[in-house]
Amino acid sequence: MNNGAPSGASGGCASGSTRKQLTEVELTWIEKKFEHWIRFGRIAQDRIVTRKTRVVGFQPGAIFAFVRWMANDYGTISSRIDVLRAVAPGEAYTTLPFVRPGGEILLHIEGWSKVNEVLSAIDSVEAAGVDPCEAAPDHWRHVHNRIAAGQSPRPYTMERHLAWLKRREIEG
Repeated sequence: MNNGAPSGASGGCASGSTRKQLTEVELTWIEKKFEHWIRFGRIAQDRIVTRKTRVVGFQPGAIFAFVRWMANDYGTISSRIDVLRAVAPGEAYTTLPFVRPGGEILLHIEGWSKVNEVLSAIDSVEAAGVDPCEAAPDHWRHVHNRIAAGQSPRPYTMERHLAWLKRREIEG
């Protein structure tokens, strides 16, 4: 974990103070070879770097899912999904490739079959009528732990979501 270390990356057209507050994620798309995308999350800033690369930024506290997939001539060689909470300046974080400076990891899963399970869990949250970036952070930790243990996660229901909203209101 790092504690507010500078990212060392600069450039682009955003002001320095705005960029320092955002968690930036580099997205690259080379069809059927190297694909990074955001599955859910509220993007606060979007900057095109090249035809195949862009950088998106998230406000502190925002929750988002970042998918990384790579293949070669013989098929998939790597697939990962991370659900992260963007951190505020000075807050502790964990570094991840393509995420600057890093974030609080709520879920980290590798392997296409397990990544598919996470994508299904995200779909079920949406089916319950909840935006996945508004779901309780503890739900994403639960999904991580259950899938890592080879078990199915409990579904996220509207009742659980309302309980989370009340808890967040009380903690305030």
